[in-house]
Amino acid sequence: MGPIPLQRDVVQRPGTDIAGEGDEARPVARTSLPGIPQASAAARRFVRAALADWTGLGLPSTGEFGERLTDDALTVASELVTNAVVHAGTTVELLLRLEDSAGPAPAALVLEITDHHPARSVRDGHAERPDPAEYGRGLQLVATLAESWGITYRTGLKTVWARLPGDDRYGLPDAPAAGRTTPRRHGPLPGEDPAAGHAPRDDAGWAGRGGLSFLAEASGLLAGQLDEDLVASIAGPLLVPRLADWCAIWLESEGGGPAAVPRLAGVWHRDEARTELLRPALEKEPLRLPGSVGTGPVPIPWPGGATVARGDAAGAALAHRIISGGRTLGAVLVGREGTDHIPDPVAALLADFVRRVGLAVGAARAYTRQATISRILQRGLLPSKVADIPGVTSALVYEPGDDGVVGGDFYDLFPCPGGRWCFVLGDVQGSGPEAAVVTGLARPWLRLLSREGFQVGEVLDRLNRLLLDDAMEAAEAAALMVAAAGGQQLQGGEQMQDGSQSRFLSLLYGDLVPLPGGGVRCTVASAGHPLPLLLRPDGSVRPAAEPQVLLGVVDDVAYGSQSFDLAPGDSLLCVTDGVTERRSGRQMFDDGDGLARALAGCAGLPAAGIADRIKRAVHAFAERPPDDDLAMLVIQVDGHADVRGSSSGE
Repeated sequence: MGPIPLQRDVVQRPGTDIAGEGDEARPVARTSLPGIPQASAAARRFVRAALADWTGLGLPSTGEFGERLTDDALTVASELVTNAVVHAGTTVELLLRLEDSAGPAPAALVLEITDHHPARSVRDGHAERPDPAEYGRGLQLVATLAESWGITYRTGLKTVWARLPGDDRYGLPDAPAAGRTTPRRHGPLPGEDPAAGHAPRDDAGWAGRGGLSFLAEASGLLAGQLDEDLVASIAGPLLVPRLADWCAIWLESEGGGPAAVPRLAGVWHRDEARTELLRPALEKEPLRLPGSVGTGPVPIPWPGGATVARGDAAGAALAHRIISGGRTLGAVLVGREGTDHIPDPVAALLADFVRRVGLAVGAARAYTRQATISRILQRGLLPSKVADIPGVTSALVYEPGDDGVVGGDFYDLFPCPGGRWCFVLGDVQGSGPEAAVVTGLARPWLRLLSREGFQVGEVLDRLNRLLLDDAMEAAEAAALMVAAAGGQQLQGGEQMQDGSQSRFLSLLYGDLVPLPGGGVRCTVASAGHPLPLLLRPDGSVRPAAEPQVLLGVVDDVAYGSQSFDLAPGDSLLCVTDGVTERRSGRQMFDDGDGLARALAGCAGLPAAGIADRIKRAVHAFAERPPDDDLAMLVIQVDGHADVRGSSSGE
């Protein structure tokens, strides 16, 4: 399974284009969504923001969008984007536009969802369908909500469109339709009963729009949650009091086996005072449903602790297994007081909802496993400590990207025979397992070559040859796999080809040799890497190396190096492109020698102060946190220290 990004906005705020001229002008908003599970939630945010912006701008014929039109647009966008992501797995384009409607009514809203995999058609809703929580509901929902809809095929593209009329049946706030009050965006859905007591619920409403809206909203809230307990804490309040008087959620331990006892992740009751009375009754007998019961609801005896306030045992309780990928992850138990059964529309909605909970818990566990593996790999791929150099102070900043995947940046600072210390800052092109493989090879290769006595340029020459040989072996293995598959394109073949590009490596490598009179002699080479910057005590800054080609690209290159003296008080700043290419809109941090300017303001600071100031400047450059690995190494010669000494190596 691929990496599951942290929850974040995956689309930019909608801009508004105006199609046509004069009275024919109509607003259009468009965006591109990545083919990931969070795309449906991002689509809902984009649609909501676009409609709000259009209304605020007072564009022609927009009127003021009714609550029901907005809800239907959010639901259609969410479901069609889900369909596109699951069945195409490609980037999805979402377009909103307004069309004229007859009479004084506001314009109709048209949604277009385009994917890049037309070979697989969207289901029509009549054939037997798999789990709708995982695969969407096909076009049955679209046909219910839209005035008209259709599918357009073009070369390499498939577009599903739906037209939602903006007439009075949507109940505009200033002109509600006859027979219905103005809908409330934040008011109760069917079945919500905010008042105390047991007023009758409108359960019939769950079979129509109310249920569809509830599931779409629940999907958006659950999508992208990266902690299973957070999934449970969101799911419980969604059920109570809308669908039940109380509910409880159990989660199986990860890899716990049949003997492990499910843990009670949460209990919710419409009356908060009764929650703690219900919990002990449920904790006594943890709920575990056998696989033989299937995916349907299972009637459960009414727990005594659920009726403390009323004093009777009248109530109905249903349990559902939480399932993801065919594995049982836990169970959900819901109860309604004062009844002997839960109506069919509510039971069906509960089943749909629990399936969505299963997908969210499964995704959270997959992310947790991946993040754990990444942390273990990271500890193994990076040195546990860097060497202390007599008379030289070093400061290191390393911040891996925030997607839970092993990063491509690595560093090292280690002693070598002959009284030398070598330093490394590298960046593998790519991330994840492919990058981890290269990092796991490059760092020990560098140590081995350095300790064999090769000069700086020679080390890069040999490392380049090793990377090219390794890439050739990988390409030959891929070719054999394709041949074994009968010459057909393997699923994921593009990723396999891209994996060879992960053997491209930008590297800054150098060594330090103490000088008899103080200071050090530094020899450094940069292969496709941001150049190191030398800071003098007077605040002057200059590059300390010449640019050269990436490692692992061409085999007929001879790498050179530059040597210079670092006097007491001099500092050398080495960074990866997570610093120089940090973006704010179209600008990068190093545009116009931005890094050199920031470093010039660090004159007089110790090594740790320089590293901290540059790090804070990089973070402050844009509103969003950095999404790339960030690594910095500062080497500073102490002002009055004698750096003479020797090192025999490790």
